[in-house]
Amino acid sequence: MNSHPEPPASPMSARADGLARVEDRRLLTGRGQYVHDLRQPGMLHAVFVRSTHGRARLIAVDLQAAQDSEGVVAVIGPDALAGRFMPPINELVSGMQLPNCPLLAQGRVDSVGQPIALVVATSLQAAQDAAELVFVDYDAEAAQGDMAPGAPPLGKVRHQTSGAAPANVSHRVRVSHQQPRVIAMSLEPRAALAHWDAAGGTLTAWLGTQAPSRARADIARTLDVPLAQVRVIAPDIGGAFGAKASVSPEDLVIAFAARQLKAAIKWTSSRSEEFMSAAQGRGAKLEGELSLDAQGRFLHLEARLQFPMGAWLPYSAVVPARNAARILPGPYRVAAVDIAAEAGMSNAAAVNIYRGAGRPEAALLMERLVEMAARSAGMDPVELRLRNLVEVEAMPYATPTGERFDAGDYRLALQKACARFDYAGERQLQTQRRAAGELVGIGIAIYVEPCGQGWESARVTLHADGRVHVASGSAAQGQGHETSYAVIAAEVLGCEAAQVSVDHGDTATSPEGVGALASRSMAIGGSAVAEAARMAAARRDAGEALPITAGTVYTAPSEGWSYGCVIARMAIDRDTGQPCIERLVWVDDAGRIISPQLAEGQLLGGLAQGLGQAMLERIVYDSEGQLLTGSLMDYAVPRADDMPPIELESLAFTTQANLLGAKGVGEAGCIGVPAALLNAAADALSPLGERSLDFPLTAERLWRAMQPT
Repeated sequence: MNSHPEPPASPMSARADGLARVEDRRLLTGRGQYVHDLRQPGMLHAVFVRSTHGRARLIAVDLQAAQDSEGVVAVIGPDALAGRFMPPINELVSGMQLPNCPLLAQGRVDSVGQPIALVVATSLQAAQDAAELVFVDYDAEAAQGDMAPGAPPLGKVRHQTSGAAPANVSHRVRVSHQQPRVIAMSLEPRAALAHWDAAGGTLTAWLGTQAPSRARADIARTLDVPLAQVRVIAPDIGGAFGAKASVSPEDLVIAFAARQLKAAIKWTSSRSEEFMSAAQGRGAKLEGELSLDAQGRFLHLEARLQFPMGAWLPYSAVVPARNAARILPGPYRVAAVDIAAEAGMSNAAAVNIYRGAGRPEAALLMERLVEMAARSAGMDPVELRLRNLVEVEAMPYATPTGERFDAGDYRLALQKACARFDYAGERQLQTQRRAAGELVGIGIAIYVEPCGQGWESARVTLHADGRVHVASGSAAQGQGHETSYAVIAAEVLGCEAAQVSVDHGDTATSPEGVGALASRSMAIGGSAVAEAARMAAARRDAGEALPITAGTVYTAPSEGWSYGCVIARMAIDRDTGQPCIERLVWVDDAGRIISPQLAEGQLLGGLAQGLGQAMLERIVYDSEGQLLTGSLMDYAVPRADDMPPIELESLAFTTQANLLGAKGVGEAGCIGVPAALLNAAADALSPLGERSLDFPLTAERLWRAMQPT
């Protein structure tokens, strides 16, 4: 048993406080280089022919008219890629029955937007025109929606503690919540440029990927060439959020076409293609039951979680289901649990590790149950939480699902959030406003976030003129690696961060790595930089002549767990149902903060996406698998004026789970914010009775919920 010390003063944070993001000037002055910007001599352009059906047999695919079209170099159909499938996924769940997912449709299509053929031409316009000439004859079949009755699950997770059924149950609450699918909505749609060098027998691919090393291995596997013959470069990336963590079929088909034609070929996705065929997120059905005794102690949690996987499987397809199941019951002590999660395929776009990847689902289900339990027991929701939170003295804490919380003062996070929010005063104000006829709610959510697991690589070179060069296996998509990794190396080496340059994203110049995903960039990637810098410094201090290069593959001894508390106040118009988020207070503990500026940006970015999921965003398919929300005319995303007043506070307790003492920060906003907003809306409507609410919390949905049942 141990307690938290006060957060230590961080010299790294001091170095970063006044340091502007190194990347900003280049990006803000239009000098960024995205895949969309890249050109190669003699470059050809590619357009995919895509399925117009949610599910169908392919009777015929006639490519001749397209092949005869002006400017067309080649049309690659299903036969050319027969026997080539998507790479194996990360089988984190035992007993999975995995299908082979073809790169181009083979005999059937299983979702709208699935690639059937590729047209390659001398101009984009010529490729687009020719793609319209490809004739596809379909035999339509009944489409299977997400979690359709009778659909066999591909994988299951079960966590169940032994023991008899709970006795002395005084209160039992149940909740069922259907999450909509959402799209990552990165500013930069997917794109790929592949160039085959016939003289050297090598392929270079420029991809907007979060994991260049894995993309390189996937391309080499597809082309059946040695790894040394493939180079992947991830240039500037306009957002990823997990959706670009895995290669897509399009990435691999473009690489195949470049080799076949011995050419440079570029494909850029349109926004409409992103809606149809890019990996999506969320979509789970969450059901739970929480039992309490007369004193408000949590006796038993039962949870049933169903996660959609779509029509093909990205590398991390099963991660959301696994994460949600292992994270429950979150920061609370529960005497016994029975948690089951399953994932299954459907005739829709693939689902990947969208920002949070199972963490938001676990927080949402548990926090809804806690709020409902408080109303059922006639207790204040803060008091109920305080009675059941895992105490700091219990750390490290073994959870009922076999996880290990490394450290955390959940009580302090709640208390600090309540103090900043003036919780008692806000409740009094709520009573006054309700007496005046207003619908006003206060929602609370406490969350935990596993982050920083496994290994990452780094290489540090000290030059005789004082320059330092860092190469990381962790690519960036806006996190600010060029700034934060320079700060880490400078602190270890005793130099200024301005003397440090950082390379990442190019498999030819950076060491092999896992990549930037799962809230691991700072905790694992940053720790690798620190370890390599220590190794280089030790050799320098021992008198070794410069230049010195030190490389490492750093493996974290355990997994760190971030946590935090969000409190929101929401008002709902009685006549229209229009919600207004009036205030949001957020206390987060992301461990050691290297750059407060970068950390705040990550928190606010995650908050915006969490707000979008809660209030606005929803992907909709009809019964035939047709996408109804295929553009920004149909799919709402947050704007600047949707952001509420926000108050942030950081606890910054370090962890022993990695060398830096850092935890994850980028996904926290998608975890705690949606649950707090849902609880605020439910609390606002609670004078009308306990209402069942699903996302998004639009004015129409809230108005309908207000009507008598």
